[in-house]
Amino acid sequence: MERTAGAGGVAGKVMSMREAVAAFVRDGDTVSLEGFTHLIPTAAGHESIRQGRRDLTVVRMTADIVVDQMLAAGCVTRLVSSFVGNSSAGSLGELRRRVEHADPEPLAFEEYSHYGMVCRYLAGAQRLPFHPLRSYAGSDLPSVNPGIRKVTSPYPAADGSTEEIYVVPPVHPDVTFIHAQRADRRGNTQIWGLTGVQAEAVYAARKAVVVVEELVTDEVVRADPNRTLVPAHAVDAVVLCPRGAHPSFAQGYYDRDNAFYRAWSAISRDPARLRSWLEEWVYGTADHAAYVAKLGEEFWAGLAVGEAPSGSVDYGRRL
Repeated sequence: MERTAGAGGVAGKVMSMREAVAAFVRDGDTVSLEGFTHLIPTAAGHESIRQGRRDLTVVRMTADIVVDQMLAAGCVTRLVSSFVGNSSAGSLGELRRRVEHADPEPLAFEEYSHYGMVCRYLAGAQRLPFHPLRSYAGSDLPSVNPGIRKVTSPYPAADGSTEEIYVVPPVHPDVTFIHAQRADRRGNTQIWGLTGVQAEAVYAARKAVVVVEELVTDEVVRADPNRTLVPAHAVDAVVLCPRGAHPSFAQGYYDRDNAFYRAWSAISRDPARLRSWLEEWVYGTADHAAYVAKLGEEFWAGLAVGEAPSGSVDYGRRL
């Protein structure tokens, strides 16, 4: 699988969210939205809703509110995940209706463990045909997911016997969206705090879009090179989208909107109320900047975080 650089070279990598979704998301695509606990690419999901994408397969380890919203908007027909839920604050009403009652239509759901999904991304990133893991022994997941299979190890076990081991297939999204704190215009992307599987999800994909809180100069990236989790050569587009992870948080930029997580269970429990929310907050906003402005500066002040700088490091150099 060959990766190609974003059209137009370095300057062409920086684009709006509207341009990125229009360029890289097609009906029927497999779309990965990764970010663990914080840095969830919510704004990318919202723009996919605004543009009316259909028949998507969404790959997301922790399928949460943004997946529920995309389901309610009719964007998603298949979900590949290892966790579904409203992140310690309740349930996902639309997802439950689809899975439990096929209401208003069924959802194809492909379930793995967290580590199983990590291994799928690793296999995809490394262009492997599968990835072995031991953690499905004793689990009932293989009985409901035919993608989890057993192979005979070519090497003997410690006692000399032949060993059967579980494997999972690679995943190759048509496009991966990740959210990050910052990147330069080339796409060198820096992340701190919980890092999840963003790098693996990028390398596994045919195209990758990085959404950031801020664009920085080359000098900023060079001053702290080890914080670059995703290098420029793996990135096809860079989108500047401050506060684009809401209601999740971006470490060092804004806090988690716990009130919204608590409210979502009641919103999503009622299909009419959920669709009304989408009409007001997604369809009714031109882009994520309008969504941010609609919430208001007083709201954002309530999610402000204090400073907690991480000290400088001396890399040393030849004298």
